[in-house]
Amino acid sequence: MTISANRREFLKLFGAAGVISLGANPAQFLARAADVAGNSTPTDGRVLVLIQLAGGNDGLNTLIPYGDSAYYKARPGIGIPKNQVLRINDHVGLHPRLSGLKELYDEGNLAIVQGVGYPQTDRSHFRSMDIWQSAQPLNQAPRDGWLGRALEWQFDHQPERAEGLTLGTDKLPLAFVSGRVSVPTLRRLEDFQLVDGHGPESHQKLKKETLTRILQSTAEGKQELDFLRRATATALTNADRLKSLNSNYKPAVDYPATGLANRLKLIAQMVAAELPARIYYVSLDGFDTHAQQEGGHAALLAELGGAILAFQRDLVGHGLADKVLLSTFSEFGRRVSENGSLGTDHGAASMLFALSPNKGGLYGTHPSLTDLEDGDLKQTSDFRSVYASLLNWLQIPSEPVLGERFAPIGFA
Repeated sequence: MTISANRREFLKLFGAAGVISLGANPAQFLARAADVAGNSTPTDGRVLVLIQLAGGNDGLNTLIPYGDSAYYKARPGIGIPKNQVLRINDHVGLHPRLSGLKELYDEGNLAIVQGVGYPQTDRSHFRSMDIWQSAQPLNQAPRDGWLGRALEWQFDHQPERAEGLTLGTDKLPLAFVSGRVSVPTLRRLEDFQLVDGHGPESHQKLKKETLTRILQSTAEGKQELDFLRRATATALTNADRLKSLNSNYKPAVDYPATGLANRLKLIAQMVAAELPARIYYVSLDGFDTHAQQEGGHAALLAELGGAILAFQRDLVGHGLADKVLLSTFSEFGRRVSENGSLGTDHGAASMLFALSPNKGGLYGTHPSLTDLEDGDLKQTSDFRSVYASLLNWLQIPSEPVLGERFAPIGFA
């Protein structure tokens, strides 16, 4: 087979300019991009956003059982005073720095799932996070992640929506590990762009114009290069769309000047731009509060609540709130009793939030503070039932992903 000059020119430029810088396998990414370009299957545009509260969030000082005297007996130094609790009912309320989430709860848009965990909790950060992120049998070493398996199912049935993205980190979380689908990581929007080589801007512009001309060419070899043409055309289009996000996107609200808020703002921009990602993953670190917990934990909760409130208001302002479901999670909760350093040590069951339009409320049963398991709260809601709910939202069957059936919780 004769390789035309047109093809040689295309491949040369493709190698220099036709790659999206994403930290994933470029060939696989471009293959999926080509599938998207040639597939017009309609989707409802549903998006899932996960926020990892890394370190083990203290659920008892997040959703506070202020109506139970056992809480104050166990935490004489770090218990949140009754008159400061943002009351939900006569038994529980939110930390005073979570006023933004209380606002969403009162509107019916925030779900709170109580007593979330798994049997025989492992108090190691690494092992417990492996369990949460793999959702595989507790006595097995993880092979892949539950989101990776979800994207594999999606790829087999609707490849144009089999995309995920991790923001704010260089390392892919285990949750996204897959044998067949690569998920990129992105620290900032500027990293998500067309790599068009070095040199003056005029040279870069010329390269792009030449590449575009070749893509539009009707010369010999067009059919042979059809795949690469479509893939590169999609790459060019997405790069331009992403490059214009900062200048064209106008948030409906002012976001707080925090790291988490900036990441959620970027997700809102990407959702508005109708990028193909279905699942976004971000992390907020610092929840391993062994000593002097009060101030640090309060600051983290303020960052969490402020960022989620701004994100929800921004989505509403752009008519996107019904398309996005957000959920928090953490590897475990903290022990019921405070320690001698005015902090809390690794525990078991905790709670989580879900930004779920019109399905807010309290879900599950709050664990007993006196009927404990080795000083820890007993789970009342299996975390895999939470995952089943999130998968239902994405219209992905949960059994192939989780390996067995878990009854979903009604917040999604």
